[in-house]
Amino acid sequence: MAAMFKALADPVRLRLLSRVASHPNGEACVCDIADVGVSQPTVSHHLKKLREAGLLTSERRGTWVYYRPAPGVLASLGEFLADTEKAGKEEIALTAQAS
Repeated sequence: MAAMFKALADPVRLRLLSRVASHPNGEACVCDIADVGVSQPTVSHHLKKLREAGLLTSERRGTWVYYRPAPGVLASLGEFLADTEKAGKEEIALTAQAS
């Protein structure tokens, strides 16, 4: 999880993941998501980091590469955040009871 959140700490990577995840059919061609305010080589670098962190998968089709969220990764991130929020609330409640 730490590697995933570290990869998402960069605003460009977060924007790229969001664009891929929200794209119709659940996948996006790099040509459809590259307009994020940085050069194409920088986009490729960030997409590579998202793949290495296990957030995206990719498939080459002809000259283009298509990206999609790794299976189950968005649900896993959501569950982790929900569990973290729940644990934080429980800890606050226990601290309040003890004082």
